[in-house]
Amino acid sequence: MPKSLDKEILRNAQEKLTSPGPVSPGPVSPGPVSPGPVSSEQGITIPFRGGGFAPVSRPWMGFLVFFVLIVLLEIGTQTGFISNLTIPKPSDVFKNFVELYTSGLLWTHLVPSLLRFVIGSIIGVTIGVSLGIAIGLFSYVRAGLVPFIAALFPVPKIALLPLFVIWFGIDETSKYALIAFGTFTPMVVATYGAVDNVDRTLIRMGQSFNLSWFSIVRKIVLPGAMAGILSGLRIALAIAIILLVAAEMLGAEYGIGAYILEAGSLYDLERLFTGVAILSILGVVVNTAIGFVERRLLRWRV
Repeated sequence: MPKSLDKEILRNAQEKLTSPGPVSPGPVSPGPVSPGPVSSEQGITIPFRGGGFAPVSRPWMGFLVFFVLIVLLEIGTQTGFISNLTIPKPSDVFKNFVELYTSGLLWTHLVPSLLRFVIGSIIGVTIGVSLGIAIGLFSYVRAGLVPFIAALFPVPKIALLPLFVIWFGIDETSKYALIAFGTFTPMVVATYGAVDNVDRTLIRMGQSFNLSWFSIVRKIVLPGAMAGILSGLRIALAIAIILLVAAEMLGAEYGIGAYILEAGSLYDLERLFTGVAILSILGVVVNTAIGFVERRLLRWRV
């Protein structure tokens, strides 16, 4: 074999050894994914689907529903399709409300009702939340009180009003006691149920980081249970408004319940529906206030 051919073969072998081969396509680390809409190769925009069923605030829808309902009632009563003996005209109810406001009787009846509602609800909600947290955290308290609460919860609260009058008298104390008892039982059930539903993985994580018992309750249990507690508060305060009217219909000179009872005995539908409308407005205000507290306390939720 010629020496020139040997040199050429040797030179080609050296080039193959020193030159890099083809690079195999390895795994490519993806960059940060934007949560916005993504365009595919065909140019179709794919919307972001990670909203998690987040509610969108549309407060004008509630006003629209009320407005449409009132307009339909006004048209029905004006045309005679709805008898004025069953439902009065909304315009007449509004006129009666204006007269009640200008005469000062609105505050004469509303202020005592608000005081009874606030005082009774604070007593019942405070005791209910405290006992509910204790039931959720301590096994002995749970074993002792859950059967008692289960027996007490289905008892009709309005039926106990004569008993409260016998125990506490016909003055304000019996009304506070009835409202407090009516808000106590739903708050106990809602609170210990919310504590039970707290993610146990988060509690174990806090224990693994050597958090104290008080820190776990304050930083994990209470924030995790707050949504359920506020949901129970909505139900409890609605029950408080119902019991407020029932309590004021027995031995109360002033109050929205006494105003409705007097209007019903005289078959004055305009005044009766004015009282009902005041109670409905009170319910909307309470629900809006709880929603505001919910947004402030549950800002950590996504």
